[in-house]
Amino acid sequence: MSRGSAFLVFWLLIVAILVVPILLFLAVAFSPALLAQGPEWFTLSAFAQALDGQLLVAFLDSTVVGVVTAVLSAAIAFWLAWVVMRTDLVGRRIWTGVAFALLLTPSYLIALGWERLLEPNGVLELIGIPADGARSVMYGPVGIVVVLTVKGIPFAFLAISNTLRGLGHEFEDAVRVHGGGRVAALRIVVALLSPGVWAALAIVFAESISDFGVASTLANDSHFLVATYSLYMAVDSFPVHFPVAAAISWVLLVLIVLALLAQNAALKGRSFRVLSGRSKPVLSQRLSPAVTAITWLCFLVFLLLALGVPAFGAVSASLIDGLGSLAGTHQWDLSNYLRVLSSPQLGDPLVYSAILAAITATAGVALAVACARVLAARGSTLPGRVLDFILLAAVALPGIVFAAGYIFAYNLPLWSALHLQIYGTTTLLLLAYLATALPSTTRVLVGTMSQIQESMLEASRVHGRGPLRAWLSIVIPVIARPLLSAWLLTFAATLLELPVSQLLSPPGSQPVSVGIEAALAKYDYGGGTAMEVLAVLFALVVVGIGFGAFRLFAPAGWRAIGRTR
Repeated sequence: MSRGSAFLVFWLLIVAILVVPILLFLAVAFSPALLAQGPEWFTLSAFAQALDGQLLVAFLDSTVVGVVTAVLSAAIAFWLAWVVMRTDLVGRRIWTGVAFALLLTPSYLIALGWERLLEPNGVLELIGIPADGARSVMYGPVGIVVVLTVKGIPFAFLAISNTLRGLGHEFEDAVRVHGGGRVAALRIVVALLSPGVWAALAIVFAESISDFGVASTLANDSHFLVATYSLYMAVDSFPVHFPVAAAISWVLLVLIVLALLAQNAALKGRSFRVLSGRSKPVLSQRLSPAVTAITWLCFLVFLLLALGVPAFGAVSASLIDGLGSLAGTHQWDLSNYLRVLSSPQLGDPLVYSAILAAITATAGVALAVACARVLAARGSTLPGRVLDFILLAAVALPGIVFAAGYIFAYNLPLWSALHLQIYGTTTLLLLAYLATALPSTTRVLVGTMSQIQESMLEASRVHGRGPLRAWLSIVIPVIARPLLSAWLLTFAATLLELPVSQLLSPPGSQPVSVGIEAALAKYDYGGGTAMEVLAVLFALVVVGIGFGAFRLFAPAGWRAIGRTR
């Protein structure tokens, strides 16, 4: 296939899975009659309903929460990445596993874990620990920022660590040779890591303002109105108000445009191509015993807040027989796990979701590499700017709204006339999974792709290798570890994806997240959380096997990239 044909196929796929569903849904805000959502072919009434005083406050709240969450997530992720990759801290590698563990837990389940502990007659009060003070803090903007920051840190960590991995030690050595101290060296490193840092800020901000898992739990229970909950109510109401939901989405897109403009302004006219065949491995920084102790104390506090509290809430709920219902003994035992494992309600959905997640991860990483290469192209190109906006726009749309766009796009009479009926099939669910995974996967890889110097490919071509062989022999070994991280990230995120699964799962096939939600909706908190715990454990096993296999079987040169000594 020629380069022009490959470029055409790439953009046709982007249009099919991202542009068409997004545009059709957003068009409903102006033309409800276009998709049979009202009689008007052009109207601004949806915006008039959406932009009332209460919703303006919600947008302001969402913006503040998104900015604070993005900054906190990027700062904590930078610190974690630096400790893991640039120091000799004992046990530092476990924090990569912690990042993936955070990715596996949906935001609404983290919020529910906090609520199970802090709610009146919750776990803490049942064991005699007063929870009024903590409940007053967590049920509000502080709790929302905490949960969203926890969810944002893994994205920021992967984006920054992949960029940091490709940065050799020669730049810090150059600063020290010219008389600069540690602060000057750190300032140079931070500047060179700008693609990864800004990618982290952009993706966490977009994820935060589009998240409605937290909006429907902590935010709703504390009466802290955010834009995504208003959007969710427009979709969840009867009758459904898709035009109003589309109008709210337009306002969310304005916030994303502002984030995109800030990112472009920060990186415009600067080059970050530092990865070449002459890059030197970095030297691990020795930490003093006092610094080591303080670092581990910070790690443990972070781990407690990020995973310990919600995990304790979920596990404790899964061990209480009949929690949430009048049936059962309400004793602490393993009856929920035995009930789940002895029935087909987990086995078949878990296998089905695992297969779809593996396909989505493989196709998503391949397409994300192409997207990241376009975004990292030298100079500010029009295709790169357009693709950047499309990907961030896709992130801004909550999953349930994105799934509604797929319903609109692929349930039209046109497809029946063309004998291409994919609505209600696994194929459509896979396309939606791919579309929702592509933006974040691309953001994780764009920092690494920005570091690839074209001279390496050009040297390979000079020695007689074609484009494909040059990529396989030169680029793939250099980015192998980031590719594996992106694959495992996509797999884990897809395995427990809920909104798209709920709206687009085909008849007779139930993803595991839909099964968990069904149990929770029936107030079977014990059974639902037991299913969640088992699914998360399965995903962690896959992540462990992936990293373990890379460590054991990958060529030594592949494993040497980004290794400290």
